[in-house]
Amino acid sequence: MPNQLDQLKQHTKVVADTGDFESMRVYQPQDATTNPSLILKAAQQPQYAHLVDKAVTDLRSSSLGGDALTEAIIDRVLVAFGKEILQIVPGRVSTEVDARLSFDTGGTLKKAREIIGLYEADGIPRARILIKIASTWEGIQAATVLQKEGINCNLTLMFSLGQAVACAEGGITLISPFVGRIYDWFKKSTGKEYTGSDDPGVQSVKQIYNYYRKFGYDTEVMGASFRNTSQIIELAGCDLLTIGTNLLEELQNTEGTVERKLSPDQAADSDIERLVLDEKTFRFLLNEDAMATEKTAEGIRSFSADIVKMEALIREKF
Repeated sequence: MPNQLDQLKQHTKVVADTGDFESMRVYQPQDATTNPSLILKAAQQPQYAHLVDKAVTDLRSSSLGGDALTEAIIDRVLVAFGKEILQIVPGRVSTEVDARLSFDTGGTLKKAREIIGLYEADGIPRARILIKIASTWEGIQAATVLQKEGINCNLTLMFSLGQAVACAEGGITLISPFVGRIYDWFKKSTGKEYTGSDDPGVQSVKQIYNYYRKFGYDTEVMGASFRNTSQIIELAGCDLLTIGTNLLEELQNTEGTVERKLSPDQAADSDIERLVLDEKTFRFLLNEDAMATEKTAEGIRSFSADIVKMEALIREKF
């Protein structure tokens, strides 16, 4: 019997959620995603230190100084990792904008354009890049503008239908609802253990997928942040699933049938009302959702903290 990973790939595009190149070669994903935490972890490993060192060396003699120099080096490091990943995966890589810009539309636009510019200067077409941006109102507005410029975006730190609908209305290429972090919140809040279709994180992604397909949106849904393979199997048929290497290994080493759970035909029959959003409605709905409010804020704080750690790592190189 084929393993679960091979069967999953028949229903869903599998994406590697890692900064480790070797694991990508093993599991052969279609795309890859990174975030500040993953890049920080990888940058501290000896086998990837040369990418950081090269970025420092290349910019050391530039006219930049202080924080501007550190920022420029980090951008080069992010792009260096992205370029290496694109030599392994046939599809796209997601590169994240500094999380400290999550409430700064103009700053997000500037940073996204700079990142795309670095990729294009190195001969990487923008079609192979997804700019990752937090699913705040400001982030979604920035991504809407970027999409019109041909810069494709991946809206991350997503925990609610309202965030997903705002992205779809903005013509965003892809969204990443966070299954595991939703599960974490409800488990801590209720003290209950959730499995299979009862998992609140799984239910959130199913709701978003069905909404998109029922109302004809093109935005891709990529489930993210998994805690166990049960969550992954329950979302077979989702457009994409981005999976950490430990769970990829478990799927590859497990035999068993993986049935498709999500499909456009089923979504067409789902009982979902259309949601009409403006900024005030978006903010109120997010405010009313304690889980989404807390997890979005927590994610931004966590990624921001890891960028600060990355800055310290870069300054040590000086």
